[in-house]
Amino acid sequence: MAQKKAIIFGAGPAGLTAAYELLKRTDVKPVIYEMTGDIGGIAKTVHYKGNRIDIGGHRFFSKSDRVMQWWLNIFPLSETDAPFSLERSDKVMLVRNRISRIYYLRHFFEYPISLQSSTFLKLGIGKIAAMALSYIQAKVWPLKKEDNLEEFFINRFGRVLYATFFKHYTQKVWGVSCRRISAEWGRQRIKSLSITKIVLTALKKILFVPDVSLEQKKTATSLITRFMYPKFGPGQLWEEVARIVRQRGGEIHLKCKVIAVNYRGGRVTGIQVKGENDKEPTVVDGDYFLSTMPIKELICGFGGEVPSAARQVADGLIYRDFITVGLLVKKLTIKNTTAIKTYNDLIPDTWVYVQERDVKLGRIQVFNNWSPYLVKDKDTVWLGLEFFCYEGDRFWRRSDGDITQFAVQDLITIGFIDRDDVLDSVVIRMPKAYPAYFGSYKDIDVVRSFVNGIDNLFLIGRNGMHQYNNMDHSMLTAMAAVDNIVKGVTSKENIWGLHETKEYIESE
Repeated sequence: MAQKKAIIFGAGPAGLTAAYELLKRTDVKPVIYEMTGDIGGIAKTVHYKGNRIDIGGHRFFSKSDRVMQWWLNIFPLSETDAPFSLERSDKVMLVRNRISRIYYLRHFFEYPISLQSSTFLKLGIGKIAAMALSYIQAKVWPLKKEDNLEEFFINRFGRVLYATFFKHYTQKVWGVSCRRISAEWGRQRIKSLSITKIVLTALKKILFVPDVSLEQKKTATSLITRFMYPKFGPGQLWEEVARIVRQRGGEIHLKCKVIAVNYRGGRVTGIQVKGENDKEPTVVDGDYFLSTMPIKELICGFGGEVPSAARQVADGLIYRDFITVGLLVKKLTIKNTTAIKTYNDLIPDTWVYVQERDVKLGRIQVFNNWSPYLVKDKDTVWLGLEFFCYEGDRFWRRSDGDITQFAVQDLITIGFIDRDDVLDSVVIRMPKAYPAYFGSYKDIDVVRSFVNGIDNLFLIGRNGMHQYNNMDHSMLTAMAAVDNIVKGVTSKENIWGLHETKEYIESE
């Protein structure tokens, strides 16, 4: 009897987790087809002249014990957090202190906003009073409906706090008003965060009783203080998983695009794959099919077999893209004013949310603080500058040189660097980074109904489900799909239901 095969579309966290789990728990052979030449999807690590770039920033933290143990089975915790050559093993998880702040009005603010005296001084008593009053009003007289993200934010934080710290940054990220974004985005991403949680966290710090365990199960995800991180970035872990998958008999084919799905009698019978140098596509048969590719592209691959309503919704799904500029500088002109000791007096942040309205720059990553091993020369500062855009728009089409100069000027404008300190740069474009909760998203159940009726097709991962999942959530969808294969279950309710399960929700 021939061995059964599971065809997996994509070699990101969800696809690789599915392959690993299948090899561990079944006799089914996983075969992965990845469109790009990279392992890890958006969680890959880009190498540039000895420096490494983490696309988007990936904290290895989860409320799920299953995911936490899964990571540690691949890379154990480091026995030491000593810098550079003192670290004895390469395949380890470092434990990092999470510091992410907001840069606004040329000041740093805690993220989420804390109740420190410095916050009151920076905003002023008038602004703080207005925030308090609008918060009380939102609690006493909440908006009766909560259809969009603006209404979601106002009901939880009040109109003034929303306008100060949520409205303009969210529009910078998504390119549209919060009124056009579904409230579901907020319910999934920050449902556990509230003013009450922030107050309780502040009190714990005052009383010296913070949760410093890696699990931090009683801490809202946005308030966590510690996380794990692979020594050489997230891609290092996923490259190791890919190695294990191949070693155990799985296949991974890079630069192979799934261009069509063969569908008959309520089942997928095979796919058509085209390699980088292939003149004609190859037909690949399989028993199970797990897709992490964007729903829009998947549905297009079905040809004329899709109901017109489902096709129309899929065509209307929108994705937000972004560009990372890796910028190597001699030093930062902005100084560390915290009590936290850092190398060369570097600011302690892993990333900084830039809410200044006079620049396009959305977020700054300081790779030195994620892991010193991401930086070739410890006496330089290696930054990731993130710009949110749409694939094909005016900013996306600019030359790498123009984008670099734009990024440098934004950093100079907000007082982070001097132009003479710039040493080198690289521009990386990341399409379909964020599935959007607008466009035709409100009708996505029409698409779900169609794909859920296909017994041997499982949609997993961020783009595979058009859900703004973080890495651990994407992995859990893959694990749930393999659970179903093991049990012979064709229902997909357990997979789609994960985004509504509080303990699985991450928040950036």
